[in-house]
Amino acid sequence: VGLSEKDAEKKYGHIKVFKSDFRPLKHTMTQSTERSIMKIIVDAKSDRVVGMHMVGAHAGEMMQGFAAAIKCSITKKQLDSVIGIHPTSAEEFV
Repeated sequence: VGLSEKDAEKKYGHIKVFKSDFRPLKHTMTQSTERSIMKIIVDAKSDRVVGMHMVGAHAGEMMQGFAAAIKCSITKKQLDSVIGIHPTSAEEFV
């Protein structure tokens, strides 16, 4: 949801990109090699989150709430202050 890295760079100039490639907790005790990839794109000047992207299980369910947060101009600092529900993949974003 929100802007891609390329579009964010065009619009804001300097951006910060936070990436996570991880194996969800539910797969750590199994033979599953399923992974999830997440990305947060932030306008470096304002600290505002301008894009969040995910590839992995339940991405559509998770991104709904983050779309609302972006629409409400959440900053990276505010996002980092959230305590995620454990154990969930969504907690990797916060």
